Amino acid sequence: MQGAPFADRARVDALEKVLGKPIYGADMPLPGMLHAITVPARIAKGRMTALPIESAMRVKGVVRVFTPDDFGPAPVPPAGRYAPPPPMLIWDITFRGQPVALVVAETLEAAIEAAEVIRPEFEEQPFSVLADADNGVVRDAVDDVAAGNTMAELARAAIVIDQTYTSPTQHHNTMELLSTTAVWAEGRLTVHEGTQRSSGVQHDLARALGIDPAIIEVKSAYVGGGFGQRGPTQCQTAIVARAAMILGRPVKLVTPRSQIFHVATYRPMSVHRIRLGADAEGRMVAVRHDAEQEQSRLGMDPPPDRYHDAPPRIYGIPNYLGTSTYLRLDRQNPGFMRCPHPQPALFAFESAIDEMAIALGRDPVEFRLANGATTDPLTGNPLSSRFLDECLAEGARRFGWEQRNPLPRSMTAADGTQIGWGVAAGAYPSMMVPSIASFRVSADGSARIALSGHEMGQGIRTAIAQAVLKHIDIDAERLEIAIGDTSRAPQHITVGSWGTAGAVPAAEAAARRMRARLIELLDGRNVAGNAHRQLAAVRRPYLDVEVAQTAPGQDREEALSALRRGGYAVGGPEYPGFTAMSYIAHFVEVRIEPRTRRIRVPRVVSIADCGRVISPRTARSQIYGGVVWAISATLREETEIDPRFGGYLNCDFADYVVAVNADIADIEVGLIDKPDPMANESGLKGLGEVVMAGGSAAIANAIHHATGVRVRHLPIRIEDLL
Repeated sequence: MQGAPFADRARVDALEKVLGKPIYGADMPLPGMLHAITVPARIAKGRMTALPIESAMRVKGVVRVFTPDDFGPAPVPPAGRYAPPPPMLIWDITFRGQPVALVVAETLEAAIEAAEVIRPEFEEQPFSVLADADNGVVRDAVDDVAAGNTMAELARAAIVIDQTYTSPTQHHNTMELLSTTAVWAEGRLTVHEGTQRSSGVQHDLARALGIDPAIIEVKSAYVGGGFGQRGPTQCQTAIVARAAMILGRPVKLVTPRSQIFHVATYRPMSVHRIRLGADAEGRMVAVRHDAEQEQSRLGMDPPPDRYHDAPPRIYGIPNYLGTSTYLRLDRQNPGFMRCPHPQPALFAFESAIDEMAIALGRDPVEFRLANGATTDPLTGNPLSSRFLDECLAEGARRFGWEQRNPLPRSMTAADGTQIGWGVAAGAYPSMMVPSIASFRVSADGSARIALSGHEMGQGIRTAIAQAVLKHIDIDAERLEIAIGDTSRAPQHITVGSWGTAGAVPAAEAAARRMRARLIELLDGRNVAGNAHRQLAAVRRPYLDVEVAQTAPGQDREEALSALRRGGYAVGGPEYPGFTAMSYIAHFVEVRIEPRTRRIRVPRVVSIADCGRVISPRTARSQIYGGVVWAISATLREETEIDPRFGGYLNCDFADYVVAVNADIADIEVGLIDKPDPMANESGLKGLGEVVMAGGSAAIANAIHHATGVRVRHLPIRIEDLL
């Protein structure tokens, strides 16, 4: 059913977005709206002993100040998924910035003024917020990931690279601030919020508030950037919903960016020791990868064993041992940030691959091609498809790799600027989730499909439109795509590059079924025109179909039940009989000024293998964005933590430095566009995450080629090259 490549259709929501028409969670124009702001804890660990609110209540316009006494006992988190503090107000403090009160007022100005005069009292306890501190850090190891006999093969290897690489704490900084708008009316709770997990928020709210999830609707038609931070239920959501229920008026809270740094999830600092062995013929034979990462005292996500998802599935290295350790600290829960595990893991692994190629006197591209893989060493199953070699070959051709002088410090411009060329590969698990799609085509020229998915700027509506229009002739301009809304369809979390894999196969199946139903309805009659005209000709006002899709090997009833409950039902990358991964190759040129040592990236070529490309335009956009972020993460981004007070020092755009226009030059992207024969009927694999995988290593490898300096930590800055 995979068929021919898709056409390069324009984004279906492009015009609306440039006209500013999409309504985000904080934009809802509701009568009688109240405004809220939280009061953050000023300590990192301890207990709040007093919360005087009298001065706040005297501020004109203040309606109420909510305290922990306004909330019942904290709900027990399901299966350890969410560690304390729960999404409520409580007296115990486990991280600096934890909300301890909620001020609700007629105006935002009044809410802010009142919050600023509240001075809680605390009983502070000793705390530790840095993983390199000697006091208070708890090391918590999880099970190893192993294949073969790694240590014995490393002992026999002709050459071993043994190095440690460090990636820093980094924070999401989406354009849309975290916000919640809650409405309690006629016995129903409606929440408008930018989230990647509408049904999950619905059911988390039900548990936190002690109400039936059937009376809760969560609407997230558009999200102004997610990147994993909007996956978990936010700290403020249940608090704002509770306030709306008690006050009987809509309540809106928009979290300031400085507070987002302290209450939302972030990319944890991680340390990776790579021991990579090769035999005398230059074939890689074994890898030991020891990964450690920051974590809160009781948090579980992101699990450190996931650092071993990608590295062993890139090359044909038969022996792999991956160890994983939490470093438990007194901070809020970290979480998933774009390309969460492969970004730091492959900075380490692909840097080590480069070091091995140099030690063996091999060209880095040729060395990678010589160590290709066809099977997954962790399971022994075949890889469903692996076009990484094609990515490397095409990238090298476009980049002009054959002109590279292999010697470090050998390429310079006329003014003495050092030039370096680097390469790295990337991989990311290709996963799939269940989806229930309802599709209606009407005789009046309209159509509507409702299914699981969240639009965070990646263009999922365009991919869904492509899937529908491939199989049935309807008016594309009047196709409504309802996603992110629990009242329309159950919503699985949209993360991990499985959004398209969850939505598109279901959309294609719904369109095929609609076409079959229409053929059946016409009963052999030859009616000219599109589906709308055919329905009108037989005087049928509309036609409805519903389909349900699950991942290969999933228990259908169990997966769909989890979807309806707002739970997780993720299939892959280890499917019955095969493993599915997406791949990418990055080629990078850096230029380093001889005196200032300023690093520039004037040229990048990135080629991706994501199976069948459903929407070429938005797919290319995903790669552009991933490369920009890789440059930013490699050369700019690091969250600075204050060990004295437990907070974040650069918690705004003035001090948290990201790549800007001046940092970005020519980025050329390409897509292999060969369908995966096993992953799903659409032949697609995930793309949004893999685009960043390996990017940091490619830049670091280019910097080494330019200067001869091997930097094994991020970000790489001027002082590292002085």
